[in-house]
Amino acid sequence: MNRYAIAIALSALMISGPAFSATENATEANHVSVHSAQDLERQVKQWNATQAMLWAMPAVNFQLMLDAFRNMQGEPNQIAYWSKPLNWKNQTLTPNPATLYFMPFYDTRNGPMVLEIPPAQGGSITGSVDDAWQNPLSDVGPAGADKGKGGKYLILPPGYKGRVPAGYIALRSPTYQGFAILRSNMAEGGDKDIEQAVAYGKRVKFYPYGVGKGAGETHFVDAYDKLFDSTIPYDSRYFDALSRFVQVEPWLPRDMAMIDPLKSIGIEKDRDGTQLAANKEILNAAGAQAHSLLDLWTEKAYKPAFNEGSHWALPASPAVVQGMASDFAAPDSYPVYGRAVIFSMAYFSAKQLGSGQFYLMTIRDKDGNKLVGDEAYRLHVPANPPIKLYWSATAYDGSTHALIRESRWSNRGSNTPGLQKNADGSVDIYFGPSAPAGKEVNWIPTQPGKPFEVLFRFYGPEKPLFDKTWKLPDIEAMK
Repeated sequence: MNRYAIAIALSALMISGPAFSATENATEANHVSVHSAQDLERQVKQWNATQAMLWAMPAVNFQLMLDAFRNMQGEPNQIAYWSKPLNWKNQTLTPNPATLYFMPFYDTRNGPMVLEIPPAQGGSITGSVDDAWQNPLSDVGPAGADKGKGGKYLILPPGYKGRVPAGYIALRSPTYQGFAILRSNMAEGGDKDIEQAVAYGKRVKFYPYGVGKGAGETHFVDAYDKLFDSTIPYDSRYFDALSRFVQVEPWLPRDMAMIDPLKSIGIEKDRDGTQLAANKEILNAAGAQAHSLLDLWTEKAYKPAFNEGSHWALPASPAVVQGMASDFAAPDSYPVYGRAVIFSMAYFSAKQLGSGQFYLMTIRDKDGNKLVGDEAYRLHVPANPPIKLYWSATAYDGSTHALIRESRWSNRGSNTPGLQKNADGSVDIYFGPSAPAGKEVNWIPTQPGKPFEVLFRFYGPEKPLFDKTWKLPDIEAMK
């Protein structure tokens, strides 16, 4: 229910008052009044819950990833990693199957954590360290603060007053918890390249600051081929996750206006969630309402297109991208709705988007029709794509924004072994429920009966992408 509907409901209550004369049955009047008040309170609770879902999307997105890690016996201050490129069992939002992920989860309630990034020799890492709201503290690796020389990043808890010793890159986190996304890059995708990228990623160190005289032990947990599900639940489970988040994290000044709305639905520090359970029906209704709003806004986020006349776009408004990079420092801008769109589709944010990586996404073909898993499509990637590292195209479930379940593979790109190129150096990528004859290595499976979306990644993007002298064509339906 929006604020206008609430205002109408309030007006209705005010107008109905004089309709009862002093001689009418007082019991009946009181019954009507009480019933109206209860209905209004329910409406306000549902709207508070809807607003909370939109506002909290990056926080709950993070909480669900942490929960997924714990479900496989991982713990904070350890590193989840995938020893092979992702398969569909990684059900995070729009992950990259063309790289190897190393994902440290930090918790600084017992003190600072050290994240050591190795020099870019024999490998390289593209990544960022984010707080629990998924605002970036710093990029790392060649495109980050260490410039590829390697470095010790010291992640500090809120309000830390201690001295930062020389030789550390200090990251002051406004939240106790957070995570890093570290991609150990592969020039090719063969077995030897995978082994080398894993070995390089395992040179990352992650340990509590001040442990003994040297580095503490780094704990790696292999998540490959294990279900790691952090898809967004648009029902009462979302609010259970939000309550877990609120119990740990401090209130940021910009968010304190949400304290009372959350309290009205049963989320409050040092509370056990009993009231949340009592409001389950309302929370489920709010989840459906927020989901509908996000579907509407996501459609709008693809405009304007990156290139005029195209359907490829970065579905993130400049206000959100700039706000996340500056921790929303602008005094008159806090685009929580646009932020909700992004984090309902993806996770993590970079400090300098376009430096280490850049993304274009589409949900439509050249004719403007929605991409559907029953149909066959072709994407023509022109020669000389503007990249230093690699490009890739990945198909995702259009409903969950995760990899398509049970799919044999989900992406193809310049580091796919055996990828077929055309005589001029261009590449054709195919999408559909079955592969065109002789084109299986260039094919990405889709699921009949379901919409899908495609994310095109540029790793080490170069100038021709941004000055638009190189353009990615739209996906075409094969008729």
